[in-house]
Amino acid sequence: MNDYIYLHGFASSPKSAKAQDMSDRFAEIDIKLKIPDLNAGDFSQLTITRQITQVAAQFPDDSTPVTLIGSSLGGLTSAHLAQQYSQVQRLVLLAPAFGFLSHWLPQLGNPEVQRWEQEQYLMIHHYGEGRSLPLSYNFVIDAAQYKETILHRPVPTLIFHGQQDEVIPITASREFARSRPWVELIELDSDHALGNVMAKIWAAIYQFCQFP
Repeated sequence: MNDYIYLHGFASSPKSAKAQDMSDRFAEIDIKLKIPDLNAGDFSQLTITRQITQVAAQFPDDSTPVTLIGSSLGGLTSAHLAQQYSQVQRLVLLAPAFGFLSHWLPQLGNPEVQRWEQEQYLMIHHYGEGRSLPLSYNFVIDAAQYKETILHRPVPTLIFHGQQDEVIPITASREFARSRPWVELIELDSDHALGNVMAKIWAAIYQFCQFP
């Protein structure tokens, strides 16, 4: 027995295309895929720490092993959950947001980040809601502590990353995999959304999770 939990990306939701695609594929083989809403009804106070706490609370009470499937920021969160909880026995990461702040903040631009720090809230386009929502600067302060260097628990890990990823460069996953022999990186001809390669991804997940 295994528990399977899917973690959606930043400013996304359980209704995202990837989350729904995964949910449908798991349903076809009669396995329940839990997809918690990491916005938790309050996107403005989102932090990686809150996501970790929220997802860990969904783990089974007994020692049932957990497989986490994480997309983008959900992938980064999954990796840190695996570091903290031995119950996590397997990771599937879709374009994981390693080095998230170092890629994202420069895209916002320095003046914008400074204004965010001064005013404490920044309007962020939320794809799940289809509108802009305020996000507390605490998100940045909290995220800064989640560095890849502390991720050294050897959890069997399968990473999928698009070679044309415009949000998180594929070099982030290459660097992560290079020093960790328990990580397999599959490079795909795709962008951050990975929308055109979901069938290929599912075939590899099916094998990785040893589904019958």
